[in-house]
Amino acid sequence: MSRLGAPLPRHLHPVAWWVWAVGLAVACSRTTNPLLLLLAVAVAGLVVVAKRGSSPWARAFRLYLGLGAFVVVVRVVLHVLVGFKFGDHRLWTLPSVDLPGITLLGPLYLEGLLAAAVEGLRLAAIIACVGAANALANPKRLLRAVPAALHEVGTAVVIAVTVAPQLADSVQRVRSARALRGEGGTGLRAVGRVALPVLQDTLDRSLLLASAMDSRGYGRRVAQGTLARRATASLTLLGLLGAALGTYGLLDSTAPAFVGAPMLVAGLGLCAAGMVVGGRAVHRTVYRRDPWALPEWVVAGSGVLATAAVLAQASVAPGGLAQPLSPLAPPALPLLAVAGLLVAALPAFLAPSPPVPRREAS
Repeated sequence: MSRLGAPLPRHLHPVAWWVWAVGLAVACSRTTNPLLLLLAVAVAGLVVVAKRGSSPWARAFRLYLGLGAFVVVVRVVLHVLVGFKFGDHRLWTLPSVDLPGITLLGPLYLEGLLAAAVEGLRLAAIIACVGAANALANPKRLLRAVPAALHEVGTAVVIAVTVAPQLADSVQRVRSARALRGEGGTGLRAVGRVALPVLQDTLDRSLLLASAMDSRGYGRRVAQGTLARRATASLTLLGLLGAALGTYGLLDSTAPAFVGAPMLVAGLGLCAAGMVVGGRAVHRTVYRRDPWALPEWVVAGSGVLATAAVLAQASVAPGGLAQPLSPLAPPALPLLAVAGLLVAALPAFLAPSPPVPRREAS
């Protein structure tokens, strides 16, 4: 702790940021109330602005917001073209084209457009939550926290997740280089002049990353015996089957009691045992492990509490989580769900800030 009581700058454990983001995304997936969805996006943006660093992936949150806005527009356009038209308040009547099993265009109602926009907004909010985790969590540190048995899969996932931040960084560097050479221009005319250098830069960085990973031994495994390989495959297969049956038992109220939670717990245990046995074939060293202290518990717990609050709201008063369409009415403001989403904003004030590089500090 610092002299004023604020936490000292340090990198937070990446798993804590992902738990927080997943909790916020699950809360968004359980509601179609536009007020709650906009509040969740605002909370994610507040935390990102307050706690993001200066790394390339920290500047990619705007791309996810743009992608979310694009999703909303596409969802509304698809409703206008081929969506099911319903409602009582007719806005326009477009010429319709009847095709086998589908009708293009036709009358547009306020309720249908609002339902399409809200569904798109829900997906956009989930995308914003994932983008917030991508902007806050260091993907390289996240790879170190992946279990040894999932090291190759974790490497592929981390590389895939860093594509958007690296693309954003390449676009900024190419635009800065063009500005230094006096090559202005914006809009569609500049897209062709920027796209080729960005593609070349992204390809060069991908080749450098592949060379660096190969020189550090990524993807190399220790030879395992036949018994160990069979044990890993059997434990993993039985664990997946148990987890699938347990999930089915929880969703089906008519299933026997032992098919639900006990089967799910047993399946997850077998999967964990298979990961332990399979992880013995991967030998890697980790320098200076990331600590998991009180700030990590606060960040992860705030995301879990957001989900718990929305689920509690769904059990107490589920009507407040939906946009009323029939009859059309303004959305409600469920206080319990709002409180849970506001708790998810606590990392903006309680989580430690990332350390500032020396060049920026000077």
